[in-house]
Amino acid sequence: VQLQASGGGLVQAGDSLRLSCTASGLTFSIWAMAWFRQAPGKEREFVAALRLSGGGTKHADSVVGRFTMSGDWLKNTVYLQLNSLTPEDTGVYYCAGAMGGGPPGFPPRQYDYWGRGTQVTVSS
Repeated sequence: VQLQASGGGLVQAGDSLRLSCTASGLTFSIWAMAWFRQAPGKEREFVAALRLSGGGTKHADSVVGRFTMSGDWLKNTVYLQLNSLTPEDTGVYYCAGAMGGGPPGFPPRQYDYWGRGTQVTVSS
C-alpha cells in the first residue's frame, strides 16, 4: 500500500486548508486511516482518525471544532479539513493506514502504512 498526501501550503492565521491522502495498492487490507503531524523540534502527534467502515472519527482535543477528518474510500481517499489555522498548527502532516489484525480499539494504536507528508505553514 502506498499513501500520497497533498494539499499543504503556506497560509495566514485564520485561513483554511484541505489535505487529501490517496491510497493505492492492496487498500482492502486497511480498516482505519489517520492523520498525524510533526512540528519542528517536536514529536509526531496524533491529529485525527477515521474508521473506514461506519465512518466513526476521533479528533485530538487540540483540533476539535477546527479540524474535520472525512473519507471517500470508493476513491481510496481521506481528507482533513483544517479551519481557523494558527501558527501552532504548522508542521508536516502525515497520513497513515492501519491493517486489520492489529491491537483492538479505535483509534488504532498501530499503523502499518505511512505517507511522505505534506507541509503546512501558518504565518501570524
